[in-house]
Amino acid sequence: MNLFEKILSKTRENFIGKVTRLVAGKSTISDDLLDELESVLIGADVGIPTTLKVIRNIRTRVKKEPYLSTGDLNRMLREEIESLFPPRENPEIPSIIPSVSPFVIMVVGVNGTGKTTTIGKLGKMYKNTGKSVLFGAADTFRAAASEQLKIWGERADIPVIATKMGSDPGAVAFDTVESAVAKNYDIAIIDTAGRLHNKTQLMNELSKIKKVIQKVIPAAPHDTMLVLDGSTGQNAFEQAKQFTEAVNITSITITKLDGTAKGGVIIGISDQFKIPVKYMGTGEGLADLYRFNRKEYVASLFGA
Repeated sequence: MNLFEKILSKTRENFIGKVTRLVAGKSTISDDLLDELESVLIGADVGIPTTLKVIRNIRTRVKKEPYLSTGDLNRMLREEIESLFPPRENPEIPSIIPSVSPFVIMVVGVNGTGKTTTIGKLGKMYKNTGKSVLFGAADTFRAAASEQLKIWGERADIPVIATKMGSDPGAVAFDTVESAVAKNYDIAIIDTAGRLHNKTQLMNELSKIKKVIQKVIPAAPHDTMLVLDGSTGQNAFEQAKQFTEAVNITSITITKLDGTAKGGVIIGISDQFKIPVKYMGTGEGLADLYRFNRKEYVASLFGA
């Protein structure tokens, strides 16, 4: 069993296991069968809009090839799912770091998704490639946020720019980027508040952080990464919606997929938001962050 198969074992049983049982004993792809498949996809947290698109495309293919059997259904389903992902969702680490230095990553997401943990893992991943990394604790609204990032900084041997709770998060972000420039760091990763009072406040706060970063580096942040908890299923869709409306999200990291049967959420999010999923996070270890690969994801989902 490879890494992706292990991470997606519960999702695979919830998804392809149900599809296998659905077609057992059937010889043709009927409308009733596709109605049942629709229910399976929705139950796997693929999302209604994406599910309807997949089923509609399969219905069209079945009409064009009336002699297809249920044995062809897995193949068509797999092909339709593969087509939903952005074409370049798995860049290698060097290719996502342009010649500009420091490369600034602003990390956003709701509290509890594994945002701070992801920052620690991401910093260590970059450091393992020989890059120098600096963290910025710009989530100043939550008492434990800075302390949590400092702990991850100690574990990964990465310095952290932080201040006291209630301080201006924009000032922390500014100091982080300014320090990264002055001390020639390759990467600066900035944590942000996980939940503010309402969407307007969220939008204003993230916009402010972005503006102060751009006072130092006009093109920054070079990557605005949204961290989503894969185990929350449809709640992850709503979080993605809120944050994409508040800020220009350029990449997504999905966490906690190894403990849930809701890994199908990746399919719908990739389709609906057209934002590349770059990483999957699984545990609490520094090495528990993996580059996402759509081919391996789909192959593991179908048990191939």
